[in-house]
Amino acid sequence: MHELPVTESILNIVLNHAKNHGVKKVLAIHLEIGELSDLEDEWIQRYFDYLSKDTLAEGAKLKIKRAPVVMECKSCSRRFEVNIKDLYEMKCPECGSIDCTLVSGKKYYIKSMEAI
Repeated sequence: MHELPVTESILNIVLNHAKNHGVKKVLAIHLEIGELSDLEDEWIQRYFDYLSKDTLAEGAKLKIKRAPVVMECKSCSRRFEVNIKDLYEMKCPECGSIDCTLVSGKKYYIKSMEAI
């Protein structure tokens, strides 16, 4: 259910941007969502379809790309991608340290939109 407020926020940003740039119709919205995010693609689209009725974005498709999880080693500062299945056994490929911090992989953002 947490997809609803996120989707509402996405729609508001898109509609505001469309209004400020004279857009007549939003065709698609490209989103990037981190692999660690628990947002479900299907539910985001469903909520978007519901919320966007009677707006410039009605019928727009959400094109979602999952962003990889990136960690940074606190010991040697190397950044590296981690498969979420290996997250609990993760260690730095450079020095072997397990003392790492999350750099990216949880956030979401609008990359672009297709409009006329």
